[in-house]
Amino acid sequence: MHIVIILISAYILMLVIVYCMQKYMLYFPEKEIVMTPGDINLPYEEITFKTKDGIAIAAWFVPAENEKGVLLFCHGNAGNISHRLDSIKIFNSLSLSVLIFDYRGYGRSEGKPDEEGTYLDAQAAWDYLVQAKEKVPEKIMIFGRSLGGAVAAELALRANPAGLIVESSFSSIPDLGKKLYPWLPVKMLSKYHYATVDKVNLVKCPKLIIHSPQDEIIPYTHGQAIFKKAAFPKKFLEISGGHNEGFLVSGQVYQGGLKEFMDKCL
Repeated sequence: MHIVIILISAYILMLVIVYCMQKYMLYFPEKEIVMTPGDINLPYEEITFKTKDGIAIAAWFVPAENEKGVLLFCHGNAGNISHRLDSIKIFNSLSLSVLIFDYRGYGRSEGKPDEEGTYLDAQAAWDYLVQAKEKVPEKIMIFGRSLGGAVAAELALRANPAGLIVESSFSSIPDLGKKLYPWLPVKMLSKYHYATVDKVNLVKCPKLIIHSPQDEIIPYTHGQAIFKKAAFPKKFLEISGGHNEGFLVSGQVYQGGLKEFMDKCL
């Protein structure tokens, strides 16, 4: 009986620790800007704009020659915008100008990250494009990778973009947590939802879902679940390689799929 009590107490303690530490298990921001688009010979503007709750968000606007449209870039849960130069270069080569921003608490952005906060950050980026840059919604694509896929899907509900791209993302945080921690009551514990799968069926614009069967962090089944739930029009692009380098490993398959989708949307 004493052993049972000890085990139950230890399990309850673990639940309390997991509940309290969720933010540190989800967000991995880095403050240092290690490179800029200028380091890869791309002109850019350093921008700061305010969210509706008064947080200053740092961003870059990277213009493309012969601009066909603009891509609003919602990045993943680690690092900051300076770790996304490979992607910026790819989008720039497709004649897409890019607005990439750091969530609150990341890079030079103020504040601390949380779910609603990241949604407000993305909304502020959209508002900046439409109001300050005077870009029309019909020429704006929203892109999100990993955690950013959930942020992008939420923004696509609130805005009216030309298209939505969700790459290497999870169906929801509780779904991913059940896979990683099957011995925990994840749904009961989770403070965060980021439920992409519950939003894509409500997003009206064309959608491109991208995922790799070799993704070692977010299982391929999550991409499939998002695609299955998404409302038409939609397209699925299967790439190869791991979570963080699949878009590079896949080369022309990836870039060709982006271009085909972009041309249809724009």
